[in-house]
Amino acid sequence: MTVLELILMAERQLEQAGVAFGHGTGNAFDEAAWLVLWQLGLPLQTPLDGPQDHPDLAANRAVSPMEQAQVATLLRARVETRQPAAYLTHEAWLQGVAFYVDQRCIVPRSLIAELLVNGSLDCWMGPSCNKVLDLCTGNASLAIIAAKVYPEISIDAADISRDALAVAAINLERHKLQSRIRLIETDAMAGLDLAYDLILCNPPYVNARSMAALPPEYRAEPALALDGNRHGGSDGMDLVRELLAQAPAHMRDQAALVLEIGNEREHFETAFPALETLWLPTSAGEDQVLLLTREALLR
Repeated sequence: MTVLELILMAERQLEQAGVAFGHGTGNAFDEAAWLVLWQLGLPLQTPLDGPQDHPDLAANRAVSPMEQAQVATLLRARVETRQPAAYLTHEAWLQGVAFYVDQRCIVPRSLIAELLVNGSLDCWMGPSCNKVLDLCTGNASLAIIAAKVYPEISIDAADISRDALAVAAINLERHKLQSRIRLIETDAMAGLDLAYDLILCNPPYVNARSMAALPPEYRAEPALALDGNRHGGSDGMDLVRELLAQAPAHMRDQAALVLEIGNEREHFETAFPALETLWLPTSAGEDQVLLLTREALLR
């Protein structure tokens, strides 16, 4: 059996099992390729769009019976536990950067990462930008990508979860960024500095109805990182309300807040109908990530 044949067999297995995707891949082929290549120790850097596009998959490489058995064990764990693949491999990729992950943190997938990499935030990250806050940092993936793209800035990476910050510390060490990124345990913005030039935030924002309907792969993640109803609300905006009220006190005059709210634009606009909002185009559309100036928040 070849690598490609094994990937196609794994693809069928995942499709038949009805597993859910969205933690780094969006379909059965990409997920199968990720699991097979990882288990075989083959490079994962190549985007996994389809077998015909990627000769780098070593498609014709023979797979030994022992290797086939190892892949089968990994696939069985994916199907039976319904955990995201990243929890089984302890590795997640975001914008070409590899991160350590485990069940203590959400699997990184923020669209803010692509805005950092594609230059959409350059006008906010110019020479006058000295300090950035990555709030609800999780495993610190956004903070690390920001540090790589903008090597002159200093970054605070904050989260309420001590467990998530322990994972973040692993990633800071892996990417040798301990001297540029400071990890802070905090509830919302309590105790943070008062002079950030830019705040990045991918908070928990899932509304109550959507939380109840999440597939097992998403329920395997810490609810604290997903559930936006921590004060008994139902629209997913509980923490967002806190953050928007607190943020101006932590922003310099010309600072901005970049906020990801996923599929919750309707609930966001209902909660903040008078807020002057700039929606930023991403690969998932123009209603997933928004930018707010300090001036707009004060108004």
